[in-house]
Amino acid sequence: MRIAVFGAGAIGGHIAFRLARGGAEVSVIARGAYLDAIRARGITVHARDVSDTVRMAATDDPRDLGVQDAVITTAKAHSLPAIARAIHPLLGPETPVAFVVNGIPWWYFHRHGGAHDGRRIVRLDPEGALWDGMGVARAIGGVVYSACTVVEPGVIHVENPTSRVILGEPDGTVSARAEAIAAALRAGGMASEVTPAIRLAVWEKLAGNMGNGPLAILAGRAMRDYMAQPAIHAAAVRAMEECHAIARAWGHEVKADPAKRAAANAASAHKPSILQDLEAGKPMEVDAQLVVPLELARLVGVETPTLDLTIALAVERARAAGLYAG
Repeated sequence: MRIAVFGAGAIGGHIAFRLARGGAEVSVIARGAYLDAIRARGITVHARDVSDTVRMAATDDPRDLGVQDAVITTAKAHSLPAIARAIHPLLGPETPVAFVVNGIPWWYFHRHGGAHDGRRIVRLDPEGALWDGMGVARAIGGVVYSACTVVEPGVIHVENPTSRVILGEPDGTVSARAEAIAAALRAGGMASEVTPAIRLAVWEKLAGNMGNGPLAILAGRAMRDYMAQPAIHAAAVRAMEECHAIARAWGHEVKADPAKRAAANAASAHKPSILQDLEAGKPMEVDAQLVVPLELARLVGVETPTLDLTIALAVERARAAGLYAG
């Protein structure tokens, strides 16, 4: 199976590594130091189950690669419109694109049903490069649980014991194209499944992002450090409860217990990816993870006092750092 991975940071590099170990013909689209490192030395992953290096094709020009059986992008939401404009050389008539991203995805209302079916999230796809240009019918949703950190370009440390990718079609079908990508990931040792409820999976992951991301931005420390403060721990629980309330109003019942989730986070040395971006001076994924979910809360009349405060402060921190212009 020919699979191109857009983005070779922590998550993208880990996914490309797993696909290659499983026997897929993997190519990576990367830039700068990441591209140079992968061309020279491949991708190295240090995880609980494996510590190894794999070699694969790498380029900054999709025209070098030709049509693929599937494309996976792990790039941040704000990068996706530009990727949509560059992706066409990789796409045959039936090539799907799996968007493994944090936050509310740009395709969220495609085949959603109800009064909001087909609604565009302009903040995430302002000119329609994804929905119209690439084609929304190609989109497969993706959620990843993998606490990864780039040690240096091409070298990735995985903190959590196991990693998992959840894929799903916007229309709720369990498709052959999604199953093929999941099988390729499993062959490389990464747990993967196809769900008929990808939006629920989005909200389950998003609750953690919204509960911890703003607090991490404000504290500037690993989760176990700032979660040791009782007031911060309590705020994280309340923030997750509010996210659950938004999901519920949109028809998705998140089962995870916020208190148990907060306790697990309090033991983790990981820094949320949005804090890693702040520390690295990279554009921050504020819209998809923080602002758009609050906009969805307003659409259905859900009050979110804790999130309103933590997100407003986090947005100001991102603006002050010059990493968010919204």
